[in-house]
Amino acid sequence: MVTLTNRFPPEGRLLHTPENQAACADPEGLRQAMESGAVLEGTALLCTPEHDLIVSLGSFRGVIPREEAALGIAEGVTRDIAILSRVGKPVCFTVTALEEEDGRLRPLLSRRAAQQQALAAMLEEWRPGQVIPARVTHLEPFGAFVDVGCGVPSLIGVENISVSRIPHPAVRFRVGQEIFAAVLDLDPALGRIYLTHKELLGTWAENAAPFRTGMTVPGVVRGVKDYGVFVELTPNLSGLAERDPRLTEGTRISVYLKAILPERMKIKLLAIELLPPLATPQPMHYFIQEGRLEHWKYAPPGCVKVGAETIFGD
Repeated sequence: MVTLTNRFPPEGRLLHTPENQAACADPEGLRQAMESGAVLEGTALLCTPEHDLIVSLGSFRGVIPREEAALGIAEGVTRDIAILSRVGKPVCFTVTALEEEDGRLRPLLSRRAAQQQALAAMLEEWRPGQVIPARVTHLEPFGAFVDVGCGVPSLIGVENISVSRIPHPAVRFRVGQEIFAAVLDLDPALGRIYLTHKELLGTWAENAAPFRTGMTVPGVVRGVKDYGVFVELTPNLSGLAERDPRLTEGTRISVYLKAILPERMKIKLLAIELLPPLATPQPMHYFIQEGRLEHWKYAPPGCVKVGAETIFGD
């Protein structure tokens, strides 16, 4: 079945497909793609002083004019760094014309047109709660920018990345990482898609299930309070240890599980030994990777505490 994700995947997924390579192999393939409006991919070789992108597609060199290089460039709402940062990376496009220069075919291309196709389809077909694949493109203290298809950007706010609070998205993600996300809301008027992520990482009960009292496991300090230290066991599960002068935010440490109390959504810990920091973020473990969510509640049944809850609209 041809899905929206198959038609408009994050940039890079089409590049080496047989269909894309065949379409870019000869003038007739490019002509058919132009007539059908098909989305293709090539590699951006360089950016000219005028900020046009020169793109490798098969044995040809195509051109994406500056105003066609990204949504919002022509309107002045997208900065040119969105063009410069594509050099050396795959870019999607539609073929708008087949011209000749010095006796050689020079296809004219539009990344903006491919993105307009993708965004229009997303805004029409997706609904809040829809689980989608995405690729991390840029990290800022306030959130992670991702490609939801054809280079169309969206933002996962840092508060929506995980239940456990983090100082920066780089704690969870790296640029280029393939992730899943859920549509939080859509704004057709502004052409924006808002995402969330924490709901896919499991409830308190799902995350606590592998742990048993008496275990010793690794964790990361995520908060130091007067009454104790919060230690993250998974991105959606933390426990509380007593204050310890060795522990500051970001410290990696082994902890002994003293008690697990589902009715209070609480795990009591004892700090054991400092551990070396990890060089890269741990891979994400997703409890949900497809479908559409309607309601997500973090707290287990019967819990006296109110945890995170998300109700997705229509």
